[in-house]
Amino acid sequence: MVARFGIDDVRPQVSGRTLPAKAVVGEVVPVSALVWREGHDAVAATLVLVAPSGEQYSVPMHQEVYRPDYVHGIFIPREQGLWRYRVDAWSDVMATWRNAVEKKLAAGQTEVELANDIARGADLFTAAIAQTPSPEVLEHARATLLDDTLTLSQRIAPGVSQEVRDVLAEYPLRELVTRGPVADILVERREALVNSWYELFPRSTGGLDADGNPVHGTWATTAAQLQRVADMGFDTVYFPPIHPIGEDNRKGRNNTLTAQDGDVGSPWAIGSKHGGHDAFDPNLGGEDEFLDMMDHANELGLEIALDFALQAAPDHPWATEHPEFFTVLADGTIAYAENPPKKYQDIYPLNFDNAPEKLYAEIYRVLMYWVDLGVTTFRVDNPHTKPVNFWHWLISKVHETDPDVIFLAEAFTRPPRMYGLSKAGFSQSYTHFTWKTTKAELTDFAQLLVDVADVSRPNLFVNTPDILHASLQQGGPAAFALRATLAATMSPLWGVYSGYELYEDRPVAEGSEEYHDSEKYQLRHRDFAAALQNGASLEPYLTLLNTIRRDNPALQQLRQIRFHEIANDQIIAYSKVDAETGNAVLVVVNLAPFSTQEGMLRLDASAVGLNDGDTFEVADQITGETYTWTATETGNFVRLAPEKNVAHIFRLPEVPKVRREALAYRQISDHDYRP
Repeated sequence: MVARFGIDDVRPQVSGRTLPAKAVVGEVVPVSALVWREGHDAVAATLVLVAPSGEQYSVPMHQEVYRPDYVHGIFIPREQGLWRYRVDAWSDVMATWRNAVEKKLAAGQTEVELANDIARGADLFTAAIAQTPSPEVLEHARATLLDDTLTLSQRIAPGVSQEVRDVLAEYPLRELVTRGPVADILVERREALVNSWYELFPRSTGGLDADGNPVHGTWATTAAQLQRVADMGFDTVYFPPIHPIGEDNRKGRNNTLTAQDGDVGSPWAIGSKHGGHDAFDPNLGGEDEFLDMMDHANELGLEIALDFALQAAPDHPWATEHPEFFTVLADGTIAYAENPPKKYQDIYPLNFDNAPEKLYAEIYRVLMYWVDLGVTTFRVDNPHTKPVNFWHWLISKVHETDPDVIFLAEAFTRPPRMYGLSKAGFSQSYTHFTWKTTKAELTDFAQLLVDVADVSRPNLFVNTPDILHASLQQGGPAAFALRATLAATMSPLWGVYSGYELYEDRPVAEGSEEYHDSEKYQLRHRDFAAALQNGASLEPYLTLLNTIRRDNPALQQLRQIRFHEIANDQIIAYSKVDAETGNAVLVVVNLAPFSTQEGMLRLDASAVGLNDGDTFEVADQITGETYTWTATETGNFVRLAPEKNVAHIFRLPEVPKVRREALAYRQISDHDYRP
């Protein structure tokens, strides 16, 4: 059915409004729509929101500057849960009247010629007064309009004033209201968007014995390591699987096929005679010790994230109790995991089609065991190798009773799969950030993050136990610093795998991204205190980055980023603005870890709430130094020497309130990706 007014291209919406868009509590969410009508009369729009509590809100929408016929508005959800929204279009009779009388007055028409317009205006003001709680401004405008002792311009002036427009913006006189389609936005807790992760292996926290050999860690030794992580300003500590590790076909050091005495195996080979996914590796300790560690983490303000890896070692209890959970071959054996020609002899993959009801129920039971212990964040291993409808079912079912649970998808795969998992309910996603190193790659990558912000929240890990990128192998300490800067400022979500602060850069072989002596297959002792004392640690810089993120709301939002021109491919510059506080940040990074880079940075003044020609101060949050800049065509000189500093993170002047909303929606107008 064709409505009275056109309401098209409403954003955000996901998959034709069949799935909710994403937001978090306190996030600035821009909403836009293409609104049109016949003829020359004015059309306007209102954003109508219904909170999970049932309370309804109306937000004025404004005509966009960058896209004709588009309107925009922003809202900041303060309540977690499922929000509903729509865009209503309506005939703006006051704007139509105002436009007509201003043009006729400018054309020199007389009081006689404007008599009908004056009468029409009086009627409109009467109607507007009746619906406005404090109508004094409107009453004055109506009275003045009807006062024939004044000149024509004097009579009309109050009715077209900014003061009257402000009142009508809050209490508009609407006719021919057309309701737009209803869409959903799922609002999660803020930590789903604003978070810094630190990954460590609990089993590597045991220190060394008298002979200098690593000792297997326990929950007590793990708890002792958490203070250092908290001091660096991280929010979430992520543990790889903590379950019993399979003994059948256990992998040895550096992924060798035959384990030697004392080899601890891969924690992703889950399950043994000691139990499966709802059991603890007995070397770490049991449930009581785990809960003590959790209590200590909570006292430090840290959240514990567990790995949720749906696969089994050959001696997992499921292999004998539930063979229907796997693929049984013609010879009666269970199929190993394969990525031909590779075969993973220590892992059985699950088959989700043999007995789905039974398997689904068992997985839900296992997950809820950990949720009931107080775990509210899970990093999910390889979710793209499992059916997406299973994840939608599982996450929805968990959120029915525990909406605070966050799921991070470890899915380094093609975009349709990555975004499909996000649509299915994953709160966060790994990305291809580790492989984006050039200025062009990083620019395209960051802009895409904004384009898909309605469905996907990117967690930019600088490294993982599986990924030691060549840039880190070859770039020295400066490479570690610059990559951390990019990750911590391009997204409000970022992560570090333990050892990054020690500049660990040795691969198992040339051309490989696997670590030498990978912690995936052995205990790895690290002396963080000695490295810090000797000045061979990135800890202070990681701490500073997390502090800067906390102090600048602009770095806590995802939906807006602007790149600024500098004629040097080894320097990248981008800004972020928080539309609620007006906080604005400009990040400038040297992408060349071994050479000093410099150039003239031409700031897009309008992108940060400034005017061309403005002179202003920029305060470097890294060094504490302050510079005076001018927004000119010539630009401002920047120079970054890796041995001194790989980046500037400048705090810019606060954006005036009248300009903040426009900056929040401007990003939408620049891109056209519609997931």
